[in-house]
Amino acid sequence: MPLPRRPKAARSRTAPPAPARSRRAHAPREHLEEFRRRRASANERVHAADHLGIKRFLALDHQAYLDGALSGKTKEMLGLVASLVLRCNDCVDYHLVQCVRAGYTDAEIHDGLNVALVVGGSIVIPHLRHAFETLATLREAGEFSL
Repeated sequence: MPLPRRPKAARSRTAPPAPARSRRAHAPREHLEEFRRRRASANERVHAADHLGIKRFLALDHQAYLDGALSGKTKEMLGLVASLVLRCNDCVDYHLVQCVRAGYTDAEIHDGLNVALVVGGSIVIPHLRHAFETLATLREAGEFSL
């Protein structure tokens, strides 16, 4: 016996809602400049707190990306992949700058982003788009400073 069908919803004669505006309605380059400004300002506040635990964590974070058994370059790619899986666009931007600065090609970065997509699944796709947009902006700008 077939299941009963749900009645079709009445069609609305009103216009469909406008698509939600992106949090990043301005140009990608402006986004990177704003990211750099916000990061610098926030870092000043964090450092001004002069909190021992925070200073220790930031030192640990810095040391984690130095050359060791893995090169600093490899660790930056790992940071990018983890950032995409964790869906942190600010982190993605930071690690993309570091990966470009370290000399990764677009093909290498795309491979790393693919790993992140496989690990993170479809929920990562909006952040993958963000990463591709940021990478294109970095390549066009030709500057990689934070």
